[in-house]
Amino acid sequence: MSGHVVVPVRVYVSVFVALLVLTWTTWYASTLELGKFNTLVALTIAVSKMTLVVWFFMHVRSSSSLTKVTILAGFFWLLLLMAFTQTDESTRYWTDTPSGWGAATSAPASNR
Repeated sequence: MSGHVVVPVRVYVSVFVALLVLTWTTWYASTLELGKFNTLVALTIAVSKMTLVVWFFMHVRSSSSLTKVTILAGFFWLLLLMAFTQTDESTRYWTDTPSGWGAATSAPASNR
């Protein structure tokens, strides 16, 4: 494990200001009607804030390569889970009966 990492205070202040700006951007974006892009904009801002926190406050920037690979694997896993969730959500409201099978699925008529 490496020694203590000394980061200048101005870096922490800059990251803090960037996080404040991104938080305000999140609030402002929530007041806009962006249609189907609301989720995309919110996730983009959230990933930006998360990246700043992980990179600077958790000192991943000066960590070993193994730590960086582990964090990238975690992000890949998160993206994979989000993709599976989106796949499930997008196919949830499909119709039950396929079109064009009307005669094959109806009961036979009685000849009385």
